[in-house]
Amino acid sequence: MNNQPSPKRLAFFERYLTVWVLVCMVVGVAFGKLLPDVTATLSKLEFGQGSQVNVPIGILLWLMIYPMMLKVDFSAIGGIAKRPKGLMVTLFVNWLVKPFSMALLAWIFMQHIFAHWIDAETAKNYTAGLIILAAAPCTAMVFVWSYLTDGDPVYTLVQVAVNDLIMLVLFAPIVMFLCGVANVVVPPKVLITSVVVFIVVPLTAGWLTRTLLLKSHGKEWFEKNFLPKFHPVMMWALLLTLALIFAFQADKLIKKWFAVILLAVPILIQVYFNSSLTYLLMRKLKVPHNVASPGALIGASNFFELAVAVAITLFGPSSGAALACVVGVLVEVPVMLSVCKVCNASRGWYQSAKA
Repeated sequence: MNNQPSPKRLAFFERYLTVWVLVCMVVGVAFGKLLPDVTATLSKLEFGQGSQVNVPIGILLWLMIYPMMLKVDFSAIGGIAKRPKGLMVTLFVNWLVKPFSMALLAWIFMQHIFAHWIDAETAKNYTAGLIILAAAPCTAMVFVWSYLTDGDPVYTLVQVAVNDLIMLVLFAPIVMFLCGVANVVVPPKVLITSVVVFIVVPLTAGWLTRTLLLKSHGKEWFEKNFLPKFHPVMMWALLLTLALIFAFQADKLIKKWFAVILLAVPILIQVYFNSSLTYLLMRKLKVPHNVASPGALIGASNFFELAVAVAITLFGPSSGAALACVVGVLVEVPVMLSVCKVCNASRGWYQSAKA
C-alpha cells in the first residue's frame, strides 16, 4: 500500500501563484518608483548595522518559516542518521556541483555567447556575481518550497542546518577560488544574523508552540484546527516579500532590463540542471519522495541575502556582481514554483522506481 501523501491540491489563490508573482513585480516596481523615499527608508532597516538582513523582509520570511517549524517533531531528528542518502546527495550537489557548474555556465554565456552585448570588465563582474550566488545554498525559502511539495519538515530542517554549518567553512574558499579574488570578505554578521532570524528564532517559537498546544489540546486538534490557519499567512507573507524585493530593486530592473534578461539565462539553466540532478540521484538511490523534493529545491535555490551582501562588499552596490545576485532573487520564485509543480506532478513516476 502506498502511504505517501498525494500531491497538494492547491486552492485558486495558490494555483495561480505565478500570476500573483507577476502582479507583485508590477506593484513593487511601481511602489519603488512612486515612493522612493519610503522605499529607501524600508530598505535601510536592518537587524543590526551591517547585517544586510532587512527587517521587513526578515519578519515576512519568519511568518513563512514559522508554520513549517510547527511541524518539526524533534523526536524524529535522530532518525536522520539511519537514512543519510538524501542528505549526502544534497551536500554533493550543493558543494561539489552547483558552484562549479555555475562558474562554467557564467564563463560560457557572459564571456563568450553574450560577449557582443557586454564589455569584458562587466562580463567578469557578472561572472563573479553568479558564482557568489551559486555558492550560497538557500536557507529561508526552502521551508516554503518544502511545504508546497509535502516535504518531510524534519529532514528539510536537517538539510538546511547542515548546509548552514558547511557554508561557514566552505563559502569563502569556493568563492575565492572560482572568482580569483584574493581577499574574499564574507560578512560574519550576515551569516550569524540570518541563521538566528531564519532558523533559531522560528524553530524555537515553533517548538514551544507545538509542545504547549500538543499538551493542552492534543495532536488531532493541533493538526486539523491550528496548523491550517497559518496557510494563508504563509502565502500573503510570500507575496509581500516579493513586492518589497521588487520595490527595493525598481531602478535596476528598469534601467538595466536587458542585462537582467541576459543574466537570467545561466541562472535558469543552473536551477533546472541542479534540481533535476538531485531529483534523479535521489530516485536512483530510492530516497523517499518527501525527502527528494525538498532536496531538489535546496540544490536549486540560493541564499540571496548573503550573496547580495558579499557582492556589495567585494564589488560595490552598483556593480554588475550585485546586479547578478539581485537577478537571482527575481528569477528564483517563479522558477522554484515550476520545480515544485514538476516534483508534485512526477510523484507517481518517482515512486515507481521502488517497484
